[in-house]
Amino acid sequence: MPRDKDPRKLRVVRHRRVRNKVIGTAQRPRLCVFRSLKSIYAQVIDDARGHTLAYASSHEIGSDEVTPKTAASEAVGKLVAERAIAAGVTSVVFDRGGYRFHGRVKALADAAREGGLVF
Repeated sequence: MPRDKDPRKLRVVRHRRVRNKVIGTAQRPRLCVFRSLKSIYAQVIDDARGHTLAYASSHEIGSDEVTPKTAASEAVGKLVAERAIAAGVTSVVFDRGGYRFHGRVKALADAAREGGLVF
């Protein structure tokens, strides 16, 4: 663990540790999550080819209004699941991006499961 206490740098360290174990293949691509202070992004990535198969963000659903962030995360999870299934993907591995599986990240994952993705 680095001596630096900067939360952004510590998240990158955790993300690298997670990425050593989580690898997306053509059969099971990686569902990657990035969370900023205002928005949340999710993409389904085939690491073998280096291609993004499906993508969704809270900007697309119009969450700039007064919607709660957790509700926006659920909408993003449903949208990315819908687009992934349209691209022919039903099973993924979940990459939490160094964030705790809690709150907005968990809401996105649960909504993606409800949308039909298996992980």
